[in-house]
Amino acid sequence: MNIVVSINKPAGITSQDAVTRVKRILKVKKAGHTGTLDPMATGLLLVCINRATRLSSYFLNSNKKYAAVMKLGESTDTQDSSGTIMATGDISGLEVCDIKEAVQGFQGLISQLPPMYSALKHKGEPLYKLARKGVEVERKPREIMIYDIETQCIDLPFVSFSVACSKGSYIRTLCYDIGKKLGTEAHMSGLQRTAVGDFLLEQSLTFEELEEIGQGGQITKGVYTMDEAMSWMPSVTVDGIQMKQVRNGVPLQLNLSAEKADSFETAPGIRVKSLDGELMAIGSFSALNNSIKMDVVF
Repeated sequence: MNIVVSINKPAGITSQDAVTRVKRILKVKKAGHTGTLDPMATGLLLVCINRATRLSSYFLNSNKKYAAVMKLGESTDTQDSSGTIMATGDISGLEVCDIKEAVQGFQGLISQLPPMYSALKHKGEPLYKLARKGVEVERKPREIMIYDIETQCIDLPFVSFSVACSKGSYIRTLCYDIGKKLGTEAHMSGLQRTAVGDFLLEQSLTFEELEEIGQGGQITKGVYTMDEAMSWMPSVTVDGIQMKQVRNGVPLQLNLSAEKADSFETAPGIRVKSLDGELMAIGSFSALNNSIKMDVVF
């Protein structure tokens, strides 16, 4: 069983808790998620099973989409509703048009300071562990891309919005920064991840649905072969002696048109498949010698 499972994580459990439940339900020993969701957050969590765990890094780089709820007028030490209120601000003078303009102003390439309550590490120790000890360390701002952000509903002090963003984006920090732009305080009070790359929340499984599959039920959504999970990558098919070379990790020499070479060069990876559709490897293309170097061989 080498698959990728799309789970609709409920609130109140960690991403690792979710992985543990998937392992128990499917009776597998090896599994891992492809990007942490905070315990308070809900939504799409991809879990890779057995050999599919070797695909995790490719999903970590995927763009994400979220539905978020921001509370204006209060900031917390964690930048979300699980933390302690650290400051309050007046919101009585805020107009709907001002809020929408401030939210929209974060679209594009922006600089974001990672929060102390995060899994980023300082000298080998996660920042959130240092934060719990009352220790704050210097962090460097990072550039992230907000591809799209749109206000959905304003019912002060709450503002709902959708956002599509690059990897490494912190939505709770985005809420905090929006508050500052409005001249007040803010924190994230709700978060749901709605997409990871081409994977959508509506195609994800609840744990109850996964239990049914684990007991022999029919698979109608949310479970993907390794090749299906990576279908957003271009592919090449090999046979004969090339199959043996691929299994041994030998670079694959190709004879490609200029157009095909250009598409391969910009791709995050290339699926290498056998004639019967088996995903044998994922490689990276080199235009210098028109070849694919094997990065992961299954």
